[in-house]
Parts: sequence; structure tokens; C-alpha cells
Amino acid sequence: MNDGVDIKASFDACLAELRAGDHDRFLSLLLAPAEKRPALLALYAFNLEIARIAETVSEPMMGMIRLQWWREVLEGLDAGETRGHHAAVALAETRKHVDLPLSDLTALVDMRERDLDEEPFEDMAALEGYAVATSGGLMSLAATVLGGEGAAAAHREAIDHAGAAFALTGLLRALPAKAAQGHVMLPVDLMRRHDLDPHGLLHGRMSEALRAAMREIGSAARAHLASARREGVPKELLPALLPASLCDRYLDIVLAEGFDPFRERSDVPAFRRQLRLLGRKWRGRI
Repeated sequence: MNDGVDIKASFDACLAELRAGDHDRFLSLLLAPAEKRPALLALYAFNLEIARIAETVSEPMMGMIRLQWWREVLEGLDAGETRGHHAAVALAETRKHVDLPLSDLTALVDMRERDLDEEPFEDMAALEGYAVATSGGLMSLAATVLGGEGAAAAHREAIDHAGAAFALTGLLRALPAKAAQGHVMLPVDLMRRHDLDPHGLLHGRMSEALRAAMREIGSAARAHLASARREGVPKELLPALLPASLCDRYLDIVLAEGFDPFRERSDVPAFRRQLRLLGRKWRGRI
């Protein structure tokens, strides 16, 4: 049970971790209605916890155990069995006021098993499916917080496209970090199409083949972003999709001629991201 748990301290811990570990969503959180922020914070903090499991374990089995721990936590949320974890405490408190389907939260955990698989995706379709299920699934839950389950379902196509764009862009930015951990995130069919040697990627070597593969993923990200913008969402749901509005600038950087992801950073200053997000909120579109 949650007896004796400091709920405010738990939310404060979630905020600190989100600011440090997922700054784009942290900035978008600040542009959501004040009364919706705690629920979004709990959701984003939970996602951060499960998304970084693969980066913090020494072997896949340890990651599987950690994911199973989170499944069990979710099962006990409504009974207050949070095991003292700040993100779980925040989620349990949130579910007292917001209907976040446990099945959807569990689906996010299940998809993170793929992060522990050392084999690359078979093709672009599999990679894009993963992007939709993870990033799109999270955006759908955020839209549920903002406008209810019906509104989120009605605009799921735009949400999925925005989620895919954000995830594919993030994959390009994370290529060096993933390679350093021994993971090849590029699909097999893409590497074959461009005659890309994955060993070169794992050893941090930039090549024209890698540049071509990055451009293809970037093109897919831009196509998803364009589809999301074409579909559009009501203003009340917009904060859930706002992180995707940062994709343009990130893609311009990582796809620029001569850019070497192993030697250069793809960061955008926080104040520029803030201005971008604020401008998109004013315009009512991502």
C-alpha cells in the first residue's frame, strides 16, 4: 500500500528525472494545461524508466526481469502496491483521476522487450511498427490525458504518424550511443540496399553507405511528420504531439552534408527548442 509515501516528493523526483533524461518531453509538458501536467508527468516518467532499461543492464535477461517487475507494478497500481518507486507512486495517484488503460501501459512495457534484442530489425516496416507502438503509443496515452480516450482514438492516425516521426528521428540521433553498446538499430533490408557493413557502424566509422541509410530513415521520418501535419489534431490534444515539431531541426542537423554522428552532436539549444514549441502551440499545429 501507499501508506506513508510522500506523493509530492515522488512527483518532484519524476520532474527532476524527466528534465535530465527526456528534455524534449519536459519542455512540451510546460506547455500543457496546468491541471493536466501531473498526469502527463507521471506518464512520461514511467516511459523514461522503461525506455532506459536496455541502457542500464549488463545483459538482456536482467532487462527482462526489470520489465517483468514493471508489469507486476502495473497490476498492483490500483491497490496502491507501488513498491515505493516514485514513477509508480505518481502513476497510481494519476489513475485516481485519469483513466489510463492498464492494457496500454502494459503494451508499452511489452514493446521494450525489443530493445533487449541484439538482432537488428528485419526491415523498415518492422522498424516503423516499433516506432508507432512505442512513441505513438505514448503520445496516444498523453492525448487520452488531455482530451479523453475517445478524442485520442479519433485522432490516432495523426498521433501514430507524429510518434513514428519522433522515434525515427531519435533513432538517428542515438546511432552512436547504441553502436557503442553493441546495438545496430538499422534494419537489415536497409543495410543490404546500401551495402552497409554493420561492423563499421559498431566501430564508429562514418561512410557514404551509412549516410545513404540515414537519409532513407530521415525521409521516412519527414513523411510521417508531413502526414501528421496533414491530419492535424484539436488544440486540446496538441501538447501530446508537440515533441514531434522538433524533428525538422534535428533532421536538418543529422542529415546535413558532411555530418558525422560519431564526431559531432545533434543537440539544439534549449531556448531554441522552447521557441519552436511555443510557436507551434500558438499556431495550433505541430
